[in-house]
Amino acid sequence: MKIPLRHSMMSRSSARLFRPARHICSSSGAKRALGTSIPKAATPATSPSPSPPTNPEGGEARPRRPLTKEEREFLSSALRVNQAGELAATLIYTAQTPLVTRSDPHLKPLMKHMYDQEVGHFDTFNSLIAKHRVRPTAMYPLWSVLSAGLGWGTAMMGREAAMACTEAVETEIGDHYNGQIRSLLEMADRMERGGGGMGPELKELVGTLRRIRDEELEHLDHAVEHDAKKAEPHWLLTGFIRLGCKGAIYASERV
Repeated sequence: MKIPLRHSMMSRSSARLFRPARHICSSSGAKRALGTSIPKAATPATSPSPSPPTNPEGGEARPRRPLTKEEREFLSSALRVNQAGELAATLIYTAQTPLVTRSDPHLKPLMKHMYDQEVGHFDTFNSLIAKHRVRPTAMYPLWSVLSAGLGWGTAMMGREAAMACTEAVETEIGDHYNGQIRSLLEMADRMERGGGGMGPELKELVGTLRRIRDEELEHLDHAVEHDAKKAEPHWLLTGFIRLGCKGAIYASERV
């Protein structure tokens, strides 16, 4: 039987369509056709293991635990009483300076130096109070009146009594700051033993308290150098002022 011409032409056409294209399937031909080598299969990328966090001082950052309720209360009371104490110091020097420098003009640079440092301390604790949203002491108005009165009264008694006032106040304040620094270092030790570390803000606070304490003790040395011990009666005057400082510290920490 003859195969129709149309069917024969379709068969030849189909044969050409399904015939392998040898020059493409050949690897050498593929290389010549593409003008490059066939890339190898890509190796799956491995994600790098995350690096441990570091602290600014170098090394791995240690996790810090949250402060306990007692620690937060201690820090709040410390900032509150320190602000009140520095306010009192600025008001004492403000009241003393005109009277002291009128009789002893050579003390004007010293009184200004001590006053300026106290203003710096006061500004520091004002900033910390605002930053950490700590309530100032409710005794603020009373301490303002008593501090100004103490400064004016001791200056009226003479240069020696004014310097004895500084001696008494700074003795008490130096002890106060030393106690706070010890408490903060004990807090840091508990954090270290718990596997954490002291955060940068607490470290900065310890440094700030040490600096302010040293400046307060410098005022104490200046007072002794300028005849604080010659105030009469020295023991009674300084004892009374120190007792008042202790009471003010106790109240400001709590109220």
